[in-house]
Amino acid sequence: MTLKDFNFNNKKALIRVDFNVPLNSAYEVTDATRIYCAKPTIIDVLESGGSCILMSHLGRPKGKDESFSLKHIIDKVEDVLGLEVLFIDDCIGPDVEKAANSLLPGQVLLLENLRFYKEEKEGNIQFAQQLSRLGDIYVNDAFGTAHRAHASTAVIAKFFKGRKCFGQLLLKEIESINKVMQSGEKPITAILGGAKVSSKITIIDHILDKIDHLIIGGGMTFTFIKAAGGNVGNSLVENDKLQLAKDIMNQASSKNVKIHLPVDAIIANDFSNDAQTNTSNIDEIPEGWMGLDVGPNTESLFSDIISLSKTILWNGPLGVFEMPNFAKGTIAIGHAISNATENGAFSLVGGGDSVAAVKQFGFADKVSYVSTGGGAMLESLEGKILPGIAAIINDNE
Repeated sequence: MTLKDFNFNNKKALIRVDFNVPLNSAYEVTDATRIYCAKPTIIDVLESGGSCILMSHLGRPKGKDESFSLKHIIDKVEDVLGLEVLFIDDCIGPDVEKAANSLLPGQVLLLENLRFYKEEKEGNIQFAQQLSRLGDIYVNDAFGTAHRAHASTAVIAKFFKGRKCFGQLLLKEIESINKVMQSGEKPITAILGGAKVSSKITIIDHILDKIDHLIIGGGMTFTFIKAAGGNVGNSLVENDKLQLAKDIMNQASSKNVKIHLPVDAIIANDFSNDAQTNTSNIDEIPEGWMGLDVGPNTESLFSDIISLSKTILWNGPLGVFEMPNFAKGTIAIGHAISNATENGAFSLVGGGDSVAAVKQFGFADKVSYVSTGGGAMLESLEGKILPGIAAIINDNE
């Protein structure tokens, strides 16, 4: 069910948004991406003659805590939406219900932080029922929390049988993941980076049946290289996962998936941007040195594979990009993906660190889609049905 399936004229849309945005010490929003992402759904409802009641969490408060109040973001929300936003300092109770009932078409009401009540994270049904009294139609547009079975993301949907739908953002996320996992044009390439094989194993298991090429980078490279008998010096290795790395290689081979590992690395004698650096073959790193980025030959090799791909998934950086001296590999992959996208490929970037990298290096508008969900994206790639999505699809509850 989507927004198009409902007539919002004179209706109140109760929208679960993800306004969990970063604030600085002066309580100013430092990255409003998530607010911008929610805008199309809100505007759509308003232009259809409806009103919007927005509910969200912010941070991880322990009970009611002024520093986590959503009042801090009102100015930014008004700025993004281009209209006045009403605010009430609670999210349930008679005063909130009165404020919601008195909303006129075209108006927006922002509720206080849902997580001021522990019942939100507990998925408490009474709390969900109190929230449900505030609107006529429930819209879930919060992909970032769709993997949580919380009161406002999943349980609440029980009270909106036949009156619930996905917002535009959540729909885009679902469509983008499906494009990679189900209907992607071949060849399909997945680029997995990050520190540990153990954190990506369920993703690898799920995607091997669907992809043609698997590019591996980041710290987990060295577990694969050591498993193959290479010397990795002091690089990060999960010694208890060496057999797992071998199993993945064998599994990929049996499914005709080509695994591409780095062939060279930028190595350092310390985990520091100021460390002494050198370039080394990936399997000949001397003792006392560690690989912190892919080398120039790997950049060329990976870029060539990406240039021939029609569908690309990028999850995880190729090096310690937070340190400028070890960011080149991640930037090179960003350029390769943006060039492939320009030439007609579909590219999806998802998972916290790779999203941070594309924003930092200016690739966010040069790829097809940048996911707004970290954990939610990872669980989707693992093949899990997210509670927030299941709650909309299953209308028999």
